[in-house]
Amino acid sequence: MAETINMPKLGFDMAEGVLIRWVKNEGQEITKGDILAEIETDKATVEVESSASGVVRKLLAGEGDVVPVGAPIAVVGTADEKIDIPESGAPKTETKSDEKPAAPSQPAAVPVQQASSASDSDRIKASPLAKKIAEDKNVNIADIQGTGPGGRVVKKDVESAISSGRSSKVSSPTSPVIVSHDDQVIQTTKLRQAIGRRLIESKTTIPHFYVTHEYKMDALMDMRKQANASLPDGEKLSVNDFILKGVALSLRLFPNLNATIKDKEVIQFGHVNVGVAVTVPGGLMTVVVKDTDQKTLRQISAEVKSMAGRAREGKVKPDDVDGSTFSTSNLGMYDVEDFIAIINPPEAAILSISSAREIPVVENGEIKPGWRMKATISVDHRVSDGAEAAQFMQALAGFLENPVSMLI
Repeated sequence: MAETINMPKLGFDMAEGVLIRWVKNEGQEITKGDILAEIETDKATVEVESSASGVVRKLLAGEGDVVPVGAPIAVVGTADEKIDIPESGAPKTETKSDEKPAAPSQPAAVPVQQASSASDSDRIKASPLAKKIAEDKNVNIADIQGTGPGGRVVKKDVESAISSGRSSKVSSPTSPVIVSHDDQVIQTTKLRQAIGRRLIESKTTIPHFYVTHEYKMDALMDMRKQANASLPDGEKLSVNDFILKGVALSLRLFPNLNATIKDKEVIQFGHVNVGVAVTVPGGLMTVVVKDTDQKTLRQISAEVKSMAGRAREGKVKPDDVDGSTFSTSNLGMYDVEDFIAIINPPEAAILSISSAREIPVVENGEIKPGWRMKATISVDHRVSDGAEAAQFMQALAGFLENPVSMLI
């Protein structure tokens, strides 16, 4: 039986996505789990997997179309069965003057709207990753000919320009030169705009409160050192891997923090899916370790490395960023003593993790070196109170300060 593939919802506030490229064309065979298309959201370029096996019978949107979440984009079925094309009930598609309409073989039979605005003609068409590479490598992206859909500049175009020595900006001097210049107006990225919307919503609708705890990290640092001595280079455990495991086990003890509020009800999630904030070009993205409490440290480590890599390359999968029930943000790699994070709605709490630092500590009246780390939990006061948050932080201390308890 034919199955309709819909535009997935990737995140709490996603309303639409831009269909960037069809990986499979009409008439091609496809297996469940194969990549069908690439879409661009406010956060990243995402690979959409097929939820069915068979033959791609119909593509219902053209490359470059903006498709609402939940709208059909393709039909997969057997080669000879009769299929019903989903009705669109859609407004007319608008096409930018500098782009060709979608090919007849890929009619826009869904509620789609061509991406266009008054400022689009002045904006460079490039993927977020291509822009980031161009900025890092001091390359003028406006001088690069794009080979992506509609002339879009993609990663390989920038890399080609760099390797050939073309499109370089003026080289930076070997020593700083202080000069005055005009103000620069920089267009914010879709990701930065999405972050702004989410954080305004969070801070204006969620009553935050915060609890900070300082953890003794000596035993954890020793265990990590011993474990990594027997692991290959690509599988070394990070401090964050231990923290994620400890957080997940602590949430099992305090399900009220692994929750969301809806109207007058608090919904405690049955799964513990811990989100991990990852720095990506132009902002942050949260990747999700599903059932974190049930996984080993090595499983958690491998999943975070894999998903973070895809996020930074702009190639996340829908499952990478969907379904978090509690989030973490770790700035430990930046030598941060303490900070607070803003709750990621619709979740009830987020944990901000600072650096594990070797500092002078006093024990039994003596000063000696010791590893310490601060962490702060931000909690929705409609869901929980200070005492419960403090008890959660104490429970987390039980796991981090006695890390062998996470292995038994």
